[in-house]
Amino acid sequence: MLALSEQLSLGLVSIIGAGPGPVDLMTLRALDRLQRAEVVVHDRLISPEVLERIPANALRMYVGKALGNHSVPQEGIHALLIKHAKAGRRVVRLKGGDPYVFGRGGEEVQALQAAGIAFEVVPGVTAASGCSAAAGIPLTHRDLSASCVFLPGHLADDAATHDWRALARQGQTRVFYMGIQRLPHIAERLMAHGLSPDTPAAIVRDGTRASQTVLACRLGRLVERAPAYGPQPGLLIIGETVQLCPYFETD
Repeated sequence: MLALSEQLSLGLVSIIGAGPGPVDLMTLRALDRLQRAEVVVHDRLISPEVLERIPANALRMYVGKALGNHSVPQEGIHALLIKHAKAGRRVVRLKGGDPYVFGRGGEEVQALQAAGIAFEVVPGVTAASGCSAAAGIPLTHRDLSASCVFLPGHLADDAATHDWRALARQGQTRVFYMGIQRLPHIAERLMAHGLSPDTPAAIVRDGTRASQTVLACRLGRLVERAPAYGPQPGLLIIGETVQLCPYFETD
């Protein structure tokens, strides 16, 4: 087996988590791989300051996805990674957050393995931990929450896809990625299965960035006051720990 230093001189795909935004929340390993890259295949939510770290002579390809608009199909992304790695290039697949948390990194690894391509996965600060910390919301707390669950916002589209009764139980923090658009449906499902509308909840948009906004209040009131879905990335957090947020509104 080749040492990593030898692999870096051959065709290798580094699947990198860029974190939730600011470049100083990237790991040293992620920055190292990005600055060595010959080809960078990047997503929509990568911040400009991270993109500035891409070498000037590197081939840069945008494959971002937004709701209902995928610039390149997932299979096309697989093909790009394989093509350039087979040509002996150092390829970086640059993703926001962490590649293995709702980032489809697992699918890309499967495709690379099937093609016999050398790869590595560099973890990143996922939005749940980065944005909650920036908003002053602990994901767990000895007195308030013994567990935390990460969920996709589209879970609310089909009531049969998850155990909503279990999700409505007290003592846990629920983090919905891209949950703003479906907040009314998510709240409806949870409250229908026993969660109190007085449960603290928050929307964090542009978490960890200078443009961060936080709206934190009781779940029932949050549904009434939630901003319209827009291009800003947003996280929905529901659970008792939200009451510790310095922006939490008690009224």
